[in-house]
Amino acid sequence: MFPKLLNKAVSRMRLERGRRVRRGKRINLALQGGGAHGAFTWGVLDQILADGRLRIEGISGTSAGAINAVLLADGLARGGAQQARSRLAEFWRAASFGGNLGGLQRGVVERLFSLVPRATAAVPPWLGALSELWSPYDLNPLNINPLKQLIARFVDFELIQTAFDGRLFVSATNVRTGEPRVFSGAEITAEAVMASACLPFLFQAVEIDGESYWDGGYSANPALLPLVQAANAADLLIVQINPRQREKVPVTARDIVGRAHEITFNATQSAELRAIDFINQMIDRGRLPLGVGRRDARIRLHRIVMADAGETFDPHSRLNNNFDFFERLHKLGQRAARRFLETHFKDIGARSTIDEVAERPAEVA
Repeated sequence: MFPKLLNKAVSRMRLERGRRVRRGKRINLALQGGGAHGAFTWGVLDQILADGRLRIEGISGTSAGAINAVLLADGLARGGAQQARSRLAEFWRAASFGGNLGGLQRGVVERLFSLVPRATAAVPPWLGALSELWSPYDLNPLNINPLKQLIARFVDFELIQTAFDGRLFVSATNVRTGEPRVFSGAEITAEAVMASACLPFLFQAVEIDGESYWDGGYSANPALLPLVQAANAADLLIVQINPRQREKVPVTARDIVGRAHEITFNATQSAELRAIDFINQMIDRGRLPLGVGRRDARIRLHRIVMADAGETFDPHSRLNNNFDFFERLHKLGQRAARRFLETHFKDIGARSTIDEVAERPAEVA
């Protein structure tokens, strides 16, 4: 009994310390998934935390975005921005090929990633056939997931459940129904994060409460509406990993598969943005009940897009976990966040920086 009470007291102290150091303009973060490309989001978060002018209220993440979300929440709850920066940096180092996984875990990672082409390599002709013949249940029958041990090592889930209760969301996809499952509060566990990041061709489905889950990118990448409903900030910053558009139509098999993946993993976000746009239109027209229809209540949208950072990446490189690659993405994320803050910090709390009208779908004639 006493150890439990002591742990709760320590958690409360950490929470209060984290609250004292969080100041600035309030903002919600929506962190998209993208495998190794999530290191770009690490860079964005690192720069936002170093800048110190934004107060992070709510966080929603999917897949790699969910991992970044819980690491960020853990660091903020423990002691603020510097703790969060350290937590993120330590995790991405440990998750790389040069990291400090144990021998058995390292073997599983290397075996799994050896089946996936590097960014500079051609797609092996046997890869498609192999994925059809062998599943993760064949390749990894013991269901060893090294990321789970990493997450459990870096994140105090009881702490973030308390510190971000109702303001932290992790999304996964129900394998049977195809519907999204958005975890929050006490549901945020290592299993929930692993479900959110469960690539079905690499890992066995994650079972929670009798249901099986795959990567949340298929159904909510990430979930936006829970932030709108629950968090105490009207500004929402999306960290976009998958390109929204490409200048050229893909013609090779490799590029077609990559672009199809990008479209699939952006589709649910586009749908939620349309819903938010509709809410804003109703607010502007004063048609929402209970006094909600005030112009100052509309949701202000912002976005940092990896594809706008000045470099392009093959979609297949999302499974490249060399630390040099992580560092390169991290620096790009830092630069993108600096550019966003220099250009748009004054707009946070005042207006959207996404052109809502331009992104509005054309009306059916």
